[in-house]
Amino acid sequence: MAESEVMLRRVPSRSSWQRVRKARPHLLLSRRGRRRFGVLTRGELRRLRRRLLRAHALGGDWKLGVPAGAHVAVKCKIRTRSRPASRSQPTPSVPPVPCTRVGSCSLLNPRNHSTPQSRAGRPVLKVSPNITQPTLDLGSGRVLLMLPPGEGFTFSGICRVTCIYGQLEIYGHIIKQGQPPQDVFSVYTHSYLTINGVPYSEPEKSKKGIRREIRALLKPYMKLDDRNWVVRYFPPLGSILILERLQTRLVDFLRTYKCASYVLLQENILVRDNSEFVALNKIGIRRQKRKKGICLSESGLCALEELISVSCVDGCPVILLCGACDIGKSTFSRILINHLLNSIPGVDYLECDLGQTEFTPPGCISLLNITEPLLGPPYTHQRKPQKMVYFGKTNCHNEYENYIEIVKYVFRDYKREFPLIINTMGWVSGDGLLLLVDLIRVLSPNYVVQLTSDRSEPMQPLTSEFVELTDGLYTKSKIKRYRGFEIPEFGDSLGFAEEEKESSPVPVFTGHILLTVYSEFLSSKNEKNRVKYNRIFRDLAVLGYLSQLMLPVTEPLCPLHSLIPYQVPFNAVAIRVTHADVAPTHILYAMNASWVGLCKIVDDMKGYTRGPILLAQNPICDCLGFGICRGIDMDKRLYHILTPLPPEELRTVNCLLVGTISIPHCIFKNQPGTEGTVPYVTRDYNLKLLGASEKIGEREYRNILPRHKSRQRRK
Repeated sequence: MAESEVMLRRVPSRSSWQRVRKARPHLLLSRRGRRRFGVLTRGELRRLRRRLLRAHALGGDWKLGVPAGAHVAVKCKIRTRSRPASRSQPTPSVPPVPCTRVGSCSLLNPRNHSTPQSRAGRPVLKVSPNITQPTLDLGSGRVLLMLPPGEGFTFSGICRVTCIYGQLEIYGHIIKQGQPPQDVFSVYTHSYLTINGVPYSEPEKSKKGIRREIRALLKPYMKLDDRNWVVRYFPPLGSILILERLQTRLVDFLRTYKCASYVLLQENILVRDNSEFVALNKIGIRRQKRKKGICLSESGLCALEELISVSCVDGCPVILLCGACDIGKSTFSRILINHLLNSIPGVDYLECDLGQTEFTPPGCISLLNITEPLLGPPYTHQRKPQKMVYFGKTNCHNEYENYIEIVKYVFRDYKREFPLIINTMGWVSGDGLLLLVDLIRVLSPNYVVQLTSDRSEPMQPLTSEFVELTDGLYTKSKIKRYRGFEIPEFGDSLGFAEEEKESSPVPVFTGHILLTVYSEFLSSKNEKNRVKYNRIFRDLAVLGYLSQLMLPVTEPLCPLHSLIPYQVPFNAVAIRVTHADVAPTHILYAMNASWVGLCKIVDDMKGYTRGPILLAQNPICDCLGFGICRGIDMDKRLYHILTPLPPEELRTVNCLLVGTISIPHCIFKNQPGTEGTVPYVTRDYNLKLLGASEKIGEREYRNILPRHKSRQRRK
């Protein structure tokens, strides 16, 4: 009897382990699990979960039909591994049908990823049970990638994307089969982008017809054996795309400067060296974790869906975006613009943020019509505005009156043919909030999208009632007395009734709908590095604009100092320094080697014979473009201007404005081929002056590298 009790207390024998193993055919017990019954650690539990998910992805439904005896393994928390697919036939499973509404888009919901099965019930891939997105190196800087519906490919780097079969979604923009390729910039200074496979309706063709079509579409890109490989492992209702190495004038120009080449470099970290990594590394990209991509919150999805519905059905709404600094206003506006371009031909955009402009160099207030998707940061899509005014500063402190007048001047050109998106500054405290109230009254938007986040301080909800009952800096509330100076009416721009315009001394505010969005966008900025990052982004925007000076890709790349500038006589243009009072005897010193706005004023310059011609105050006039005053010839009385503006537009320029926007230091320092002293670069200055340094222009860019790069450099 005692011996029987001892036998009951013993651990299970080897035969009992064999019974457990046979009772659970889908899961195999590891050797380490046989030797002990201890509780697993967190890391072991995560590995167990991954193995179970892989077994489930291969078709084995381990949650259903578990025979008796399997509870022993669960009770003892024994580690398991999935059985190979060849030993048991998985039960065919039908993949869930993704929702087609905007809020369920896989781009905006990174947790929505499923592993589809083929119609025959077998797994999509037999190459490796861990791979659901097979890649194929085509050579010549091209890689083929297959995406099942609902899955995404998050990456870092720059590439050109071509959709061969199916549909893709990048940053909210849909790329269909047969459309031209798109240049995609997924750089580490911003959130990484994700290429998503978009579900589409079942084609009416047979399986054989689909395979024949895929082979025909892939014929210009690969050989017969590679085409057969693609057809063999093509996922049902999936998408086929080709990623190419991107080589444009913008990319080549940015890579020649130290301050810009950092954003195009890949992170030099140790990763698993597999075939996919090697193939993607050849074209300059790398797969990243899904959580590093762009993700919208539920409130953002609802706001996006409502704005798209209103813009496509009800007409041309005016949408104003507001929120604190670096909260995601620009990111949300890009997603909204890309979604709208899927349904309508164009979107109007009013830029009111002076420091971080989207389509122009900094310091501008502009109105643009956007007809192409935005698949990168601002410095990758510099556009020509429909109307632009050069303010000359990155903020409007102590110049609120001039700022509001310029916004009204630019807003007059809005024709109400497309929806208008208004981007505002991130200054939302103190006078900045009151200035935002003035903008809402002046522009009278239909929707106000207010972004909030835990990273920023709470902001007063800008409801229609709050705007009506709050005094701005220069507009009065509904019930309080007017305490600013009067803003004159500006005609038919707002589209109000004539009796309302005549009876009201200030613009009539008709109310708006407030949409509050909780921002979950990732940001590399914080209070400590915000100033440094913003300065670098402004330099990148200037370099992106100057890249238009480069010739087509077939021509060799030339440095800026080797280009021939335009010669502008002193008596042909008037000059003005917008941010400071400069003595007339020193005005040419301020002009030389400066970033200048090429503007057009109403005054005629024909009556002047010598020059230079000085303006007494800052004009509100159209800015046609920008340039660099690379030299002044005092003998011939000429300005030497380097600008991408064509000659026919340059002939209409009669005013040069100089602001606080400076030329990046890397342009002065990167002048190859010069003999002797480099122009505008010297070390003969007093180091005891406040702010002087021997490494000027270098300290701004060294600390922006990722942490792993700085650690490697220290080593």
